[in-house]
Amino acid sequence: MARSIKKGPFVDHHLQAKVDKARNANDKRPIKTWSRRSTIVPDFVGLTIAVHNGKQHIPVYVTENMVGHKLGEFAMTRIFKSHSAAGKRTEEAVGGDRKGPPGGAPGAAAPAAPAAAAAAPAAPAKK
Repeated sequence: MARSIKKGPFVDHHLQAKVDKARNANDKRPIKTWSRRSTIVPDFVGLTIAVHNGKQHIPVYVTENMVGHKLGEFAMTRIFKSHSAAGKRTEEAVGGDRKGPPGGAPGAAAPAAPAAAAAAPAAPAKK
């Protein structure tokens, strides 16, 4: 649910004080903060704010397009390791030379017969 217009955007007081101090001193060093819930206001534009993601501080350079968003939106808390490509498997997962499961499950492809057995003539059936 959105915050009412009457109240204005929420910014932690300690963060606003750090931003005012940096603006007055013309300081370009990153401002460390744990306040992910604070809304980015136009005063923040042009500053670098190091937002804590639970493990480390992620430097976020604030631009005009970020005004109105929360600081936490720009410091991800989870690491995404990409999904494996469809149809590609590692050799360990398949078993090296793409044999079926051990034990010869029904419906699985049987291993190829040796070439010498395939070249031998078939024996006549006994009556």
